[in-house]
Amino acid sequence: MTDVLLTVDQAAERLGTTARFPRRLIAERRIAFVKIGSHVRIPESALAAYIEGNTVQPMRRRRSRYGRAA
Repeated sequence: MTDVLLTVDQAAERLGTTARFPRRLIAERRIAFVKIGSHVRIPESALAAYIEGNTVQPMRRRRSRYGRAA
């Protein structure tokens, strides 16, 4: 296993949030994490999967069948 384990602060920095947000994700079990004694670490791949799973793609605009009135 060569996955880098990130601290909560490092994960927050990558997400562009405060440390409170990743801690809430962990508490709500919305992201995979590793407990090492009393320390909590988030695998880099789990963070990438979380971002991928919560990325919203833009909608394509449908062209109107009738066009615009002139």
